[in-house]
Amino acid sequence: MSDTSENTATPREKPLNELLSNSLVDIYIGPESNHWVLHEKLLCHHSPFFRARFYNSKNQSASSKSFGLEDCDDLPFELLVGWLYSKALRYPEEEKDIGALLDLYFLGEKFEMAKLSEDVVETIRAFYHNNESYPALRRVQYVYANTEEDNILREMMVSSVARYLTLADVMPPVWEKALKRNGQLAVDIIRSIQQWHLEGKSLPDARDASQDRGRSVGFAAVEEGSSLGSVKEEDSEHKTNGVH
Repeated sequence: MSDTSENTATPREKPLNELLSNSLVDIYIGPESNHWVLHEKLLCHHSPFFRARFYNSKNQSASSKSFGLEDCDDLPFELLVGWLYSKALRYPEEEKDIGALLDLYFLGEKFEMAKLSEDVVETIRAFYHNNESYPALRRVQYVYANTEEDNILREMMVSSVARYLTLADVMPPVWEKALKRNGQLAVDIIRSIQQWHLEGKSLPDARDASQDRGRSVGFAAVEEGSSLGSVKEEDSEHKTNGVH
């Protein structure tokens, strides 16, 4: 395989000692230009973005060995550096730690670091599963604002919300408002439910008068008669909707 092909192909896994060359690059992060000195070979091995930045099409080293990113916070980049050298992510201790992981994911997408992006999604997924909680609306909206369709993080978040709303006794007001405003989110939730491939016999059939069709009262009556449920929902919102 030629050097040019190696420069664009997905990198194979290499042991860390093979990637700690003498050549270093300077990365400046945030409006204060906080300085990071990283091993060039390690960074470029994991990031096609930086390979293109620090090498030309003939795989020759570029003259500039620095890069600045003003619109980036320190913590997400610190997590990225930690992952580069350890191949591990800091597990979130509480929901507020998810914010930095989301920003780390967006960095991984920007720098074309597919394995990092996958690891971030799995870490977030594990947190919500282990804590028996679900992504809060503000997290989902943040992801939608920074991703496109067919994105693994978006799909994981919306699929989790689809489960949460399906199992809920009533529609949480905050989600009702959001779904009325964001048609794409509503469509994606339906798509997520379709991917469950539920058997028809397990679902109520409103067309069949001979069976329970799953609707004892109207939708509005359910909402109006759920004052006690609403109180319980508010009390448990921190748990069920991932808000702390």
